[in-house]
Amino acid sequence: MVESVQTPVPQAHSQAHSQAHRQPGGMRGFVSDWASDQQAFKNVSWGKAMMWIFLLSDTFIFGCFLIAYMTARMSTTVPWPNPSEVFGLTIAGHEIPLLLIAIMTFVLITSSGTMAMAVNFGYRRERRRTALLMILTAILGAAFVGMQAFEWTKLIHEGVRPWENPWGAAQFGSSFFMITGFHGTHVTIGVIFLFIVARKVWRGDFDTGRRGFFTSRKGRYEIVEIMGLYWHFVDLVWVFIFAFFYLW
Repeated sequence: MVESVQTPVPQAHSQAHSQAHRQPGGMRGFVSDWASDQQAFKNVSWGKAMMWIFLLSDTFIFGCFLIAYMTARMSTTVPWPNPSEVFGLTIAGHEIPLLLIAIMTFVLITSSGTMAMAVNFGYRRERRRTALLMILTAILGAAFVGMQAFEWTKLIHEGVRPWENPWGAAQFGSSFFMITGFHGTHVTIGVIFLFIVARKVWRGDFDTGRRGFFTSRKGRYEIVEIMGLYWHFVDLVWVFIFAFFYLW
């Protein structure tokens, strides 16, 4: 008599097979697929999730501003001002185009690097280095805002207004002040919060569990990463502004 030999099915394979059979079908499966993002946020802190949602909404706002700017520029019948002439600086009798804008861009991109280093040291619990790098990031951001204020003052002195300018299309002034002003406001808010969080990191609030603004839980260095998300977003937006407004 020949005995039949049964080959054991691997446990992982059987589990995957059973899970595949448990997958809902039809409309329920469709809803389950589209609701999978809800599962992705199960283990994400509320602070990080809310920051991502805020950045997503801000992306739409900046996108609308840039689309409106491009539409106004392409639809106007009056020549658009030349950015190399408008944003040039005269040094030692020589006109250097986009010099200030290049310095501003370099400063902001450098601050993105210091912020990334601050996040890295934050997760290592090296609070002194984290705080110093956040302060350096805030100083670079403040320098950017200061140069932007100088740029605004220079253009206003030369006759640029939201409704007119001496170089061409009237929409140039309104587009410039709206887009750069909105971005500069974001940078200013970021600088303020960087100083606040850096002070708390320096004092050791996240190590001792000292209660207060952003410090209701002990060792919550994740706020440094959340600040990093915001700051990198501000830097990324500036890259698009630089490309579409100053180089185009």
